[in-house]
Amino acid sequence: MSKILLKAWLLSPAVLGASLVAPIAAFAELPVTEAQPTAIAAATEAPQAETALEPTQTELKISEQVSVTPLDTLTLTQPQQLAQVPVNPHAGVGPSRGIETPANPANSEIPLADLDAAPQADAVSNAEVMQQLNQYGREGRGNKRQAQVTSVSQLSDVEPTAWAFQALQSLVERYGCIAGYPDGTFKGNRALTRFEFAAGVNACLERINELIDASTKDLVTREDLAKLQRLMEEFAAELASLRGRVAVLEARTGELEANQFSTTTKLRGEAVFWLGEGEGNRATRNVVGQFADDSDDPTQAYLGYRARLNFDTSFTGQDLLRTRLQAQSIPTLSDYDLFNTPMARTAIDGNPSNVTLDLLAYRFPFSEGKGLVWIGAKGLALDDIQDVLTPFGDDASGAISRFGRFNPTSFQGPAGAGMGVEYAFSHSFKANIGYLADDVFASDARQGRGMFNGNYSAMAQLVFAPMSNLALSLDYNHRYFSNDNVYVTGGTGSWGANKPFGENATTSENLGFQMNWRVARSFSIGGWVGATWADQKRGGNADATIINWAAVLGFPDLLREGDTAGLIVGMPPKITSHDISALEDEDTSIHIEGFYRFPFSEYIAVTPGFYVVTNPDHNDNNDTIFVGTLRTTFRF
Repeated sequence: MSKILLKAWLLSPAVLGASLVAPIAAFAELPVTEAQPTAIAAATEAPQAETALEPTQTELKISEQVSVTPLDTLTLTQPQQLAQVPVNPHAGVGPSRGIETPANPANSEIPLADLDAAPQADAVSNAEVMQQLNQYGREGRGNKRQAQVTSVSQLSDVEPTAWAFQALQSLVERYGCIAGYPDGTFKGNRALTRFEFAAGVNACLERINELIDASTKDLVTREDLAKLQRLMEEFAAELASLRGRVAVLEARTGELEANQFSTTTKLRGEAVFWLGEGEGNRATRNVVGQFADDSDDPTQAYLGYRARLNFDTSFTGQDLLRTRLQAQSIPTLSDYDLFNTPMARTAIDGNPSNVTLDLLAYRFPFSEGKGLVWIGAKGLALDDIQDVLTPFGDDASGAISRFGRFNPTSFQGPAGAGMGVEYAFSHSFKANIGYLADDVFASDARQGRGMFNGNYSAMAQLVFAPMSNLALSLDYNHRYFSNDNVYVTGGTGSWGANKPFGENATTSENLGFQMNWRVARSFSIGGWVGATWADQKRGGNADATIINWAAVLGFPDLLREGDTAGLIVGMPPKITSHDISALEDEDTSIHIEGFYRFPFSEYIAVTPGFYVVTNPDHNDNNDTIFVGTLRTTFRF
C-alpha cells in the first residue's frame, strides 16, 4: 500500500471503534482477545439505544483523505492519532453533558458534512448540533432491503451474510483487531450501518500497522491486504463523510461543554419511624408554671413519624438551594400531662402532622472555596452555620435525646431567617459568624416583631483543629426573647433554666466550649461545657446563671463497618445562681444515654437506644425517668 492509504483514514477513533462492537458478534461467540486493542478514554456518557451492556471500545486512528491505490503498490505507515470521542455502538455519537436529545426525530435529519465545511463550527446553531448527534443513531436504518445485490456498496446496511462482513470476520479472528464484550461475544444479531462497519475496517488497518511497525510483516498476508483494499473501496465514501461530521461535532460540542451548565434539582428524601415508651412519674414541682400532681407512668408506648422531602438545586455546580417539605407526629414528652419536664424530650418531637415548608435556605462559596455564605428565609438553624463538633448532632442518625445532640447554650436558640458566614483561614483555623431571627417573627412586620425586634440570635465561633483527629471550638451567642416566647436553654434542662423569669422578655449571653478527639479508628472522646447569663428585660431586673455540661464517647465501626455506638453522660442546664434564691434549682439531674446504630444498607438504619434522667427537673422529689426508643431511618 502507498503512503496515501493511511491518510485515507482520518476519523475520530472513538466513533469508529465503539460503534462496531455490538453488531459484529453475529458469526460466533468469540472470546475477548489479548491482541492489544487500545481502549478509548470515556470523556462523556452516551445513552444506550438497545442494550445496557458496555462494549469494550477500541482506539482507532485514521488519516485525512480517502484514496485507493493498486494492490501492488500498497504500503502502510504509522497512522496519525486524533482526539478521542466516546460513542455508543448502536446509536452513534452520544450527546455530551448539557445537550438534550431533540423531541422530534424528524427534525434531526441533516445532510452529510462537507469536507471543506468542517472548520466552520461557529456558523451552526446549538439546535443543529443536537440534530447531528441524533443523526448518527439512525444513519442507514429503516431503509428497505434490496432483493438482489451484487456489491456491498449497493446495501444501505451491511448484513452479517454480506461478503464484507465475512471478510472482516476473518481479519478479526486472525489479528484480534477488535475486542468484544466481556462475555466473549460481539452481539452481532442485528444489522449495522455502513458508517459503523467502516469503523471495523479501520480497526483492522490499525492492527496491521502495529504488526508492521513491530517488524512482523510476515504475519500480514497478501490475501489479507487484498481484503482490506476491497473493504476500503466499498466504504471510501462513508469514511470521508464521517471525517467531516466528527470534526464539526467535536468543535461544536466542545464549545457547548465549555459554556453551558445545566441547572439541576435533585430530590432527597428521609423518613423516620419513631417507636418509644417512657417509665416514671410526672414532675411534681414546676417553679415557673403549674405544680403537677404526682402520677405513676403517665406515658404509653407510641409510634410516631417524620417525613422530609429535600429539593436540592444548584445553579453553578458549587452552590445549593435547599427547599424542604416536612410532616411529623411524635409526642413531646415534656408536656404537662406527660413527664412535665424538658429533660424528657427526644431528639425529634412535635405534632404538626400537616405538610409544611420546613427549610428554605441558600448557600454559596467564595474566596476560592475558603468561605461559605448561608442565607435563610425559613428553618436555617444555628448548627447549620456553626460547627457542633460532636458526632451525634443529627437527629435522625445521632443522639436520641434533645439534650444529647449538642451544647444547648450554643446551638439551641431563636433561628430560622438570617445570614451566616463561614471562613477557613487555614486547614486548622476557622471562624463562623451569623445573625438569625425566629422565622415566625422575621416575616411579621408588626410592632415588636420583624428581623430585629422579635426573638433573635447573634453568634460568633472560632474552631481550631491542631491535628486531623482533634478539634476544639469556642463560641459566643447573644439572644433576645420577647414576652411570652422565652426558652433560654432551647427546650432542654429544667423549667427554671428555660424560663428563669417566667414569660417576661429576657436576654442571654452564652459561652460554650466543645471538643472532639478521634483517639483511634473505633473510639472518640468529646464533650462540652456551656454557661448562660440571663437578664430580665420586662417586669423586673433580675439575673440568673445557668450551667450545663456533657461527656461524649463514640465507638464508630465498633462491630462492623458503618456501625456507631454512643454513650453520653451530662448535666442538663441548671440554674446555679438567681437573684431570687427560691428560683434556683436545688438539686442536680444527671442525664445518661446510650444507643447503637445498625445500618442495614446505605439507605436504611435502625437505632435502638435509651436514656435515664435522675432527679428530673433538678428536683430529688421526682422519680427517675426512663425513656426507650427504636428509631428506623430511611434515606433515598
